[in-house]
Amino acid sequence: MKQKTYLVAGGAGFLGSHMVERILSEGQKVICIDNFLTGIAENISAFKNNSDFVLIEGDICNKKVLELDGEINYVLNYACPASPIDYRQHPVETLEVCSAGVKNLLELSRRKKARFFHTSTSEVYGDPLVHPQTESYWGRVNSYGERSCYDEGKRYAEALIYIYNKDFKVDTAVVRIFNTYGPRMKPFDGRVVSTFIRQALAGEDITIFGDGSQTRSFCYISDQIEGHWRLIQSKESGPINIGNPGEFTMLELAQKIIEITKTSSNLIHKPLPADDPMQRCPDITKARQSLSWEAVVQLDEGIKKTIEWFKHATTHVVA
Repeated sequence: MKQKTYLVAGGAGFLGSHMVERILSEGQKVICIDNFLTGIAENISAFKNNSDFVLIEGDICNKKVLELDGEINYVLNYACPASPIDYRQHPVETLEVCSAGVKNLLELSRRKKARFFHTSTSEVYGDPLVHPQTESYWGRVNSYGERSCYDEGKRYAEALIYIYNKDFKVDTAVVRIFNTYGPRMKPFDGRVVSTFIRQALAGEDITIFGDGSQTRSFCYISDQIEGHWRLIQSKESGPINIGNPGEFTMLELAQKIIEITKTSSNLIHKPLPADDPMQRCPDITKARQSLSWEAVVQLDEGIKKTIEWFKHATTHVVA
């Protein structure tokens, strides 16, 4: 089979670096582009001596970064601050990468006649009134608030992708990701899994926002990447939900992490942040039917693996 070239924007990030690893394991070529605003060089350090891996340090919002020669068969977009800490620190950059950055990648796909794959998010559903969330649900998002740079940025990107697919015939695919966790998460990224694990391992109080009854559905990184890979290799355009429909409250997650780590941490409660969704759970009927995909790693197993990684990820434990 002829070797293909995959451009991975945001390839030094949590999700992006796992996709880079998957592509290389398939014997394919990778051009990784990252400006390291939130990406980590260590995530891709294992690939630097691989002849099929090329790193370009640059910002996809700059068109010149994407003036690339040679064949590119797939353009994969993982570039965007995705954790609450990151996008609140970089709100303008978040909006720019979801607008100018996505447009530049779509133009590259158009020029190269490459398949374009975009990582959207369950945040496009906002604080949903429909449960579980299907891809046909339009969402309930606050466009004027703390989370809007990320939520509305991703919604804008989906609209732009729709136009390039329908009007310019670019071959596109959109995935909507639900709460992914696993190795290479940043301990101080503000996500609930990484925060609870970091606090538990340090013996600190575990912070529960609100009464802890709000729910999330957690998908281990290997399951998430498998779903992406199947969508990329398919002819589906999406959007398609990829997530684990197992639903847990924040209290259940905290208690599970306390049990596994055997920590002496106590639970403390703080006010619920603005626009924090009370329920989030994917309907994965479409993924099952179109991609023959569903999550196989259950929460206990995935949390144990993630905790083990956090114990040894000393270089990542920085504020």
